Amino acid sequence: MNFALRILATAAAVYLTVNIVPGISVSGGWMTLLLVSLVWSVVITVIRPILQILTLPLTIITLGLFSFVLNALLFWAMEWIVPGFDVAGFIPALLGVVVLSVISWFIQKVLP
Repeated sequence: MNFALRILATAAAVYLTVNIVPGISVSGGWMTLLLVSLVWSVVITVIRPILQILTLPLTIITLGLFSFVLNALLFWAMEWIVPGFDVAGFIPALLGVVVLSVISWFIQKVLP
């Protein structure tokens, strides 16, 4: 999938996630959504693999469940990077990352 199309699909997924999960809000309109999707794409492709290697023993001990915690912490940390993106706590971050993953997966399956 084209990079620009992937960013737009992620922005749409973030928009739906903000509307579905209570505790996650975006102020600033579409520019903030695009910035969130760009930062999330960079975090997923650059930072998450490094952290997955570093936390591999903990992930093995928890039978893979720590990967959900790691993704939620990265999603929650995005509020420090992106102005106008607010996550109310760990539980909304955990729910948000699960909803965002499902919606992103569905969008990528639907788009050619």
